Amino acid sequence: MEVSPLAANAVRPLRPAAAPTHQQRVERAEEIRDAYRDFVGKTFFGQLLKSMRQSVGEPAYFHGGRAEEVFRGQLDQTLADHMTEASADKIADPMFHQQFPKEAQLLAEENKLAHGVKYLGTLRRR
Repeated sequence: MEVSPLAANAVRPLRPAAAPTHQQRVERAEEIRDAYRDFVGKTFFGQLLKSMRQSVGEPAYFHGGRAEEVFRGQLDQTLADHMTEASADKIADPMFHQQFPKEAQLLAEENKLAHGVKYLGTLRRR
């Protein structure tokens, strides 16, 4: 069977894809941001902890031996997860704004709108 490049252009979907709603775009942008934060944080802090462990020798006391060496990777992964959560807004978010400007703007507008609605809830009648 021979496939022509011209025939590939003639293939069309059965139903045209519907344009995503505003809420779907916001959810997609949040997913991208969360995945980006996770990737940047774990990569950065994982390498940081790995380099730190290589530069420091074994302590004379309080060394866990082979068991510590086996579970050190899991400990570093857990530490990297916690460090990522604690500092995502300072490290990953500025890079997210540069890499994904449309999604960052959409999330900023949504955040501003959400804060405005929360503020209206604090107003009281006289």
